[in-house]
Amino acid sequence: VDRIASFMDSVDVRRQNREFRVAIGRYRGVRVAAVSTGIGGPSTSIAVEELARAGAQAFIRVGTCGAIQPSVEVGDVVVCTAAVRYDGASHDYAPPEYPAAAGLRATMALVEAAERLGVRYHVGVVASTSTFYTGQSRPGFGGYSWPGTEDRLRVLQRMNVLCFEMEAATLFTIGLVYGLEAGCVCAAVANRV
Repeated sequence: VDRIASFMDSVDVRRQNREFRVAIGRYRGVRVAAVSTGIGGPSTSIAVEELARAGAQAFIRVGTCGAIQPSVEVGDVVVCTAAVRYDGASHDYAPPEYPAAAGLRATMALVEAAERLGVRYHVGVVASTSTFYTGQSRPGFGGYSWPGTEDRLRVLQRMNVLCFEMEAATLFTIGLVYGLEAGCVCAAVANRV
């Protein structure tokens, strides 16, 4: 939040309540807010619900991910077009068959920004999980795993999913259901390959 706020022309409000940190100000004449949502879909849904009620109409998640394709190098940027819904929270908004897709305007703006900044980027589908360990095919405590998650990494790689992260599916599903614009850009901080 502080890093994003440092680019604002002015910051009018700074607040913190639990994991939610907020900076509200102006960027090039447009009123914007930078808000931390905590980790995962449940806290993301709280932030989106309350920000929408306060009048927010567009949401862009800025975060990190773990790449699962060899072409995505550590430091690359991933612009998410859609998310596989392993998050759990999105299922309280729509059935599993409902897509978790990013808004076209947000996605185009993120691609244009990556082009303008000259960063190495990838555009595609990500997998949002509700847990960091077993949900992302890592062994749990004591090496625990079960068939429902232990092959997930390999299967998603075959489906050309770019990375694991934990919030996009919730954000995209809520955005579509409520008619809000939603996008997501993540920096790859690891590569599982």
